[in-house]
Amino acid sequence: MTGKSKLILSLLIFIVLLDQISKLIVDRTMPLNYSISVIEDFFNLTYIRNTGAAFGIFAGSSAALRQPFLILFSLLAIGFIIMMLRRLPEAEKGLMVALTFILGGALGNLIDRLLYGEVIDFLDFYWSRFHWPAFNFADSFITVGVTLTLYRLVRAKGEDPFAARRGKS
Repeated sequence: MTGKSKLILSLLIFIVLLDQISKLIVDRTMPLNYSISVIEDFFNLTYIRNTGAAFGIFAGSSAALRQPFLILFSLLAIGFIIMMLRRLPEAEKGLMVALTFILGGALGNLIDRLLYGEVIDFLDFYWSRFHWPAFNFADSFITVGVTLTLYRLVRAKGEDPFAARRGKS
């Protein structure tokens, strides 16, 4: 197993375990739709189930159409990320970590969809009247991964970070 493969696999295991164990703890210890104030006027643990996509998008649509679509979309995204990781040179550690964050988050939420038909969310941030939709660790890893990927691609200045390096000794 290459160093690249070890890094990706170890990160994936960590992300999926953190995500699934945290959701299991919330599911086993809190009633649905229950909140626990952690930092008053800023952060609660709030157990909800999201039947839609990110931020509840598609939550109101028919489950018979929504579930297969979201599972298929997840599988396509996972396949695309794996393809990009395979193309990525070993030297692109930052981008490798970023894409693995997205992959791990996508796998974590896909596991929920396959097990429960919905995603467990519980991290609930707000300030005054401004309330962010509840999310989970998988969503956090996806967000950080996308942000890091965009940052790296903007810094690339036209260079293809997925192409093999030439002329470097």
